[in-house]
Amino acid sequence: MSTSPTGGGEPKSRMVAGLLAILLSGFGAHQFYLGNPKAGIIRLIVAWVTCGLGAIWSIYEGILIFTKKINTDAHGVPLKD
Repeated sequence: MSTSPTGGGEPKSRMVAGLLAILLSGFGAHQFYLGNPKAGIIRLIVAWVTCGLGAIWSIYEGILIFTKKINTDAHGVPLKD
């Protein structure tokens, strides 16, 4: 197992992160996958308080991940294609 120069571990997959963001948007699963559990918990709370409408935030992030506007995980490690 190789690690990144920034100490964040293995690079995460862009495809997995994007699919998690779009398919499990109300759960903030992509944030947990990318190593940012605090943001994942915030997504859960927002989706619950807004009766699911807050999931649009995660869907938008999924689109940003696929269009390479979001390029790194929580530790600054670039996402792999």
